[in-house]
Amino acid sequence: MKKSHILAIAVIAVAIGIIMSTVGDASVYVSFREARERAADGNLTKVHVVGRLPRDGQKNILGLEYNPTLDPNYFAFTLVDTNRIAQRVIYFNPKPQDFDKSEQVVITGAMRNDVFVADKILLKCPSKYVEKDIKGATASR
Repeated sequence: MKKSHILAIAVIAVAIGIIMSTVGDASVYVSFREARERAADGNLTKVHVVGRLPRDGQKNILGLEYNPTLDPNYFAFTLVDTNRIAQRVIYFNPKPQDFDKSEQVVITGAMRNDVFVADKILLKCPSKYVEKDIKGATASR
């Protein structure tokens, strides 16, 4: 075999190895119901869940539990997914900055018993451009 053939086979083998390792880390977007079903079937792969935080009349988040003086690495909250299923979420890290201002939350993790244990929290904060500001900023003639 020529050296060029051996090199080509080695490059292909490395590429296949990289692809296979990234496929194992991929996760899918599901609802809390699907996450529960996966956990019940013994599938503990990580999933993404998109949801909103339930708020009261004064726009305070309901079900928020974070006390950094007792345990700065325990943060719990309730999240309502796109199918309007509310689920308790636990995040074993400090509360993310601007969590209270977020409109939408994407969590990555898996169901453990009756709670969703999140590994990552991604926040979608409100746009800094509010419609009234855009109207006021239009050019005058």
